[in-house]
Amino acid sequence: MTTPLTLPRRRLHPLTPLVRGAKLVALAAVAVSWRGLSDLGLLHWLIAMTVILIGAVLVSAVVWAVTGFEVVGRELRVHEGLLSRRVRTIPLERVQAIDVVRPALARVFGLAELRLEVIGGGKTEAPLAYLTVAGATELRASLLGLATGAEPAAPEAERPLFAVANGRLLLAQLLTPQTLSVPIGAAFVIWPALSHPDWTLIGAASTITAFLGVFQVPVRRVLDEYDFRITDDGTALRVRQGLLNKRSQSVPPRRVQGVKLTWPLLWRPAGWARAHMDVAGYGGHGEEQLRAGTLVPVAATPDAAWVASTVLSAAVIAPVDVIALTVTGPPRRARWLAPFAWSRIGVAVTEDVVAVREGVLTRELVAVPLARVQSVRVVQGPLQRLLSLATVTVDTAGGLNATARLRDADDAYRLADELAIRSRAARRTFTARVTATGS
Repeated sequence: MTTPLTLPRRRLHPLTPLVRGAKLVALAAVAVSWRGLSDLGLLHWLIAMTVILIGAVLVSAVVWAVTGFEVVGRELRVHEGLLSRRVRTIPLERVQAIDVVRPALARVFGLAELRLEVIGGGKTEAPLAYLTVAGATELRASLLGLATGAEPAAPEAERPLFAVANGRLLLAQLLTPQTLSVPIGAAFVIWPALSHPDWTLIGAASTITAFLGVFQVPVRRVLDEYDFRITDDGTALRVRQGLLNKRSQSVPPRRVQGVKLTWPLLWRPAGWARAHMDVAGYGGHGEEQLRAGTLVPVAATPDAAWVASTVLSAAVIAPVDVIALTVTGPPRRARWLAPFAWSRIGVAVTEDVVAVREGVLTRELVAVPLARVQSVRVVQGPLQRLLSLATVTVDTAGGLNATARLRDADDAYRLADELAIRSRAARRTFTARVTATGS
């Protein structure tokens, strides 16, 4: 076990006010836009931006002077505030993941931001921006060791699990609805500009802004997931990704609440799939949260399934093969409520995990460790009651739940009872495995 440590109170990097001031200037430049540039003139515009930069740096310097952090025992304490002082205390036992993020502007100065994701948090808790890259990496290793109770592993001990083929990533983004709709969106932007040409500075800027908005989704995903790599050092999963903004995540496998495999319609002819992990505590919802837990941006199905199975096996400390799970489907009368999807719906239960599959156009498989189950619900709508059907939902502490739809009503209640019993047994078994491994 890692012994508690005391890290004296420290400030953030001295260049922090400059980086924050430059960010504010960039935002101000966008807000002023081309219209402000044409009204003020280049010289006055530059003077205004300089004044904003100086003011922003001075304000950021005051904030920097009264902000600090320290580690006492198993707590991270962040001190901040000028007139109203406050101290935020984050118990490291609640930390689910620790990320080192290097935005493009911070990379210019050789700086990085440390982000802590805690269970139950609606947003990133106590982001430390900015530190040196080496300092952020070292602090992350220390905090992660305190959070998991294990000694941090050396970088050379990392075992590669997966690295994305960037060419395949680019091609996969071309086979998405967002990219295929780009020509239509571009036509709506270009046609008015060609029909009523008004190539003033403002008109050109508006057209360029709208055109960039059409490409935003596919381009952002490529930038986020470019050069994606995931390794395992025995104590945490290390995820590195990004082209402009570099992101390095550290996730203890035992904090994983579930995994999700997805087969988009346009990827299935090539046999490609995506994989995600759900970690309680990540800020954001829906697509934003799942993007933060990417396991495999795109890969052949056997590779994606192997990575998902490896992570799930580490989460339950037992071998799991998500593809080999025996899935049972709903009764035939479920066709009345899901005529196209009923043959794809199914659920599988083992001693360690519960998995559900469904989907027609986009097929999905969700697997949840039974030791992470928070509650089990049985829901019946009016049409389901008419056909004696019910839906069983398994809730976790994260945002990814396993929902077995359109089960026979009696079977649904039996399944809910079985899952409640097995989840209690799985928690006892998991505790015994942790004790046996000595961590």
